[in-house]
Amino acid sequence: MIDKVKDLWPELEWIKGKDLREKTANTWALALESSVLSVEDLKTIPFTLLVPDLKVSFMTHKRAVVHIAKECGDKINYFFKDDLPVNMDVLISGAILADVGKLLEYDMKDKRLVQGTYGKYLRHPFSGVSLAEKCGLPPEVCHIIATHAKEGDLVKRSTEAYIVHHADFMTFLPFKDRLKI
Repeated sequence: MIDKVKDLWPELEWIKGKDLREKTANTWALALESSVLSVEDLKTIPFTLLVPDLKVSFMTHKRAVVHIAKECGDKINYFFKDDLPVNMDVLISGAILADVGKLLEYDMKDKRLVQGTYGKYLRHPFSGVSLAEKCGLPPEVCHIIATHAKEGDLVKRSTEAYIVHHADFMTFLPFKDRLKI
């Protein structure tokens, strides 16, 4: 399963710390083993159920979020240096794992993606943290998973969590709410 995860997420190699890289990959492996979704499903299912007829896949969106977050973190480190340091390993791990809980939230019914019973009770930020904790991810990464979505609006976010939150929403809201003229 780890080989499938590495193929799915070449961005894992951006995480310099071997232990964090392995725990991040293991979290995805656990999610895939616990999900009705396959690696191939992730390449074809829409990244959200909130936009009708969405053609952008889960993996296209997720990888875009990781790339945008990394670029943003690099620029913040370049411009603000020690005044606003970004831990790039934590940022990249958190960005890769932000939506890992969706693998438990979603279900397939009549070959269509739907929110499953589990997902009706526990949204993906909660299930994602649970998966990450089982794999030994540090609290800094779990915080990003927990706060990347609207649930995070109720707490203070770390710099890395703000970056992932905005990378995620800037690639979601224009599909959902953009002004079309």
